[in-house]
Amino acid sequence: MRKSLLALLLLAASGLSQAEVQLKDGHPETYTVVKGDTLWDISGKFLAKPWKWPEIWHANPQVANPHLIYPGDQLNLVYIDGQPRLMLNRGASRGTIKLSPQIRSTPMAEAIPTIPLEAINSFLLSNRIVDTPAVFEAAPYVVAGSAERVISGSGDRMYARGDFSDGHAIYGIFRQGKTYTDPETEEFLGINADDIGSGEIVAEEGDIATMVLSRTTQEVRLGDRLFPTEERAVNSTFMPSEPSSEISGVILDVPRGVTQIGQFDVVTINKGKRDGLVEGNVLAVYKTGESVRDRITGEQVKIPDERAGLLMVFRTYDKLSYGLVLAAQRQLAVMDKVRNP
Repeated sequence: MRKSLLALLLLAASGLSQAEVQLKDGHPETYTVVKGDTLWDISGKFLAKPWKWPEIWHANPQVANPHLIYPGDQLNLVYIDGQPRLMLNRGASRGTIKLSPQIRSTPMAEAIPTIPLEAINSFLLSNRIVDTPAVFEAAPYVVAGSAERVISGSGDRMYARGDFSDGHAIYGIFRQGKTYTDPETEEFLGINADDIGSGEIVAEEGDIATMVLSRTTQEVRLGDRLFPTEERAVNSTFMPSEPSSEISGVILDVPRGVTQIGQFDVVTINKGKRDGLVEGNVLAVYKTGESVRDRITGEQVKIPDERAGLLMVFRTYDKLSYGLVLAAQRQLAVMDKVRNP
């Protein structure tokens, strides 16, 4: 996956007051980038609110291409006209390899990513939300396995039935998973399509297609549904930002099936494109306060909700979104609230 990266967002821009640039308590004066860093981690060392990058970045005139930050690069916090700014000095590790007879220069160090992409790669490539049950019912389905098998695996041939007139050769194989409804309004929001694998059509006769399975996450069964590869760009560079509208939602599910949620877990939330969410939006996660009995008055009292983490939306659908937990001060759980940071 191409890792074209965000500029290391530097801490001042013309016209911004110092009060608007909230430096983190105990921030370093100098930091050297190491392998394994992400731009989110680095910005979190300097900024109280790392998602404020887009509003305060300033390109460093010393660097020809400030969009790529590499291990060995050194960041120095300085003040210019009373405003904090990070100056970037290129590290010595960025050597080049020259090849002949045509000379090409290739960076020896790989640029660091904005966020830990390995945590969401599988979701970027395969998992999806289906908007209505009718979409599942209309999709082609597995009708038989090779040699009358009822389950199939990677490398096996299988047979699917349905309308393949869309011209696609590669299909993802999915099984209907959880149905999501809004916990307050009970509105239907969508269906989780569990990724089972993928395969390629090698022959067609009428409405029957012969496929070879190229990848499976579990056994392919009769009745599993086929969808063309989701045609949306896989964005490997996320610009963390605040939502443009007021968001008040909840964590509905953890697609990987865990019950306790921590850093770098993927969650499903009950807000999506129609609510104004876009990829890269950052949301605060709040633990719902418990109801307790006041022993003095005998009344039931609700403890205030407590902020407990941050997540970033990385894939949006109409009514639902996937988010990556970037920070968790305590264990999170399904039905915890998500709001503007």
